[in-house]
Amino acid sequence: MKRSLEAEPSGRGGAIREDAPVIAWAREVLDLEGEAVFALKPRIGPEFEAAVRAIASAKGQILTLGVGKSGLVAKKIAATLTSTGTPATFVHPVDAVHGDLGIVSGDDAAILLSKSGETAELLELLPALRRHGVLLVTLTCNPASSLGRGSDHVLDLGRPREAGPDDLVPTSTTTAALALGDALAIVLMRLKGFTREDFAFLHPGGVLGRVALLRVADRMHTGAGLPRVAESATLHDALLEILNKRLGMTTVVDAAGALAGVLTDGDLKRILLRGGADLALPVSGVMSRTPRTIERDALIAQAVRSMEENPGGAITSLVVLDGLGRPEGVLHLHDCLDLRAR
Repeated sequence: MKRSLEAEPSGRGGAIREDAPVIAWAREVLDLEGEAVFALKPRIGPEFEAAVRAIASAKGQILTLGVGKSGLVAKKIAATLTSTGTPATFVHPVDAVHGDLGIVSGDDAAILLSKSGETAELLELLPALRRHGVLLVTLTCNPASSLGRGSDHVLDLGRPREAGPDDLVPTSTTTAALALGDALAIVLMRLKGFTREDFAFLHPGGVLGRVALLRVADRMHTGAGLPRVAESATLHDALLEILNKRLGMTTVVDAAGALAGVLTDGDLKRILLRGGADLALPVSGVMSRTPRTIERDALIAQAVRSMEENPGGAITSLVVLDGLGRPEGVLHLHDCLDLRAR
């Protein structure tokens, strides 16, 4: 039997109205949320650029924090940042107060979301984040708020009218925050030269999955695990280093410790195919003098792409140099494709 909508209670709001202007209400929501997003355009200026460049310069992770619906928006911003080449993690402020703040370092940046700028849980974290030296960027409708005053950069969401009756439900403000978060992510993506191929690597269904979100420094072999011989070493010495370190290559350094070249197992095979070689010869006579290198802060996805697109053909390792041109690590392709945590 057909039920009467007029007599049907609707939660605590009473009966459902048969004459309700449903279409008009829906269009009003879209109008108000569209206006909130459009009103952001004049606010995109020097402060936005400064915030983006500061986030791009952060050497650590990007943390996003918010409570309630702002927390849900913060989660989405973290996901968008991560999938576009800026690894980010959502941290719930309550969890942070009870121990999760231990993951924070002075190299990190934090994006705080709060409509009022007076969210108690975020304000409680502010001194601790400051003590750690974390870069703070706040998205708020109230730049003069406590959070705004305590942050390095403040991005103003304006004061849009919420779409629901009596301005009760966060709708236009959360839409504006989502849009501004997307703007941050895409501008960062372009600043870093992040490409379609990089996105494919980072996609959960891609070759690398979540491992691609790591940086070269997270996976490279350092210290005793770094294959290295002196330029004066013999071919025999280099062969032993390659076998012992099991990376299929060794770096070759000069007297000052700077990278002079590399010798790979491929080089050794080519030497053997040419009729063999005297293992007492100096490695400097047979090494490759133009090895491929990569920065320690580069993404794993970028490293794999560099190996695959090597001009002379695909390679399986990259050398990581310090500021003085000395090898500080070696990244092997197998480390990039190993989905297990080291």
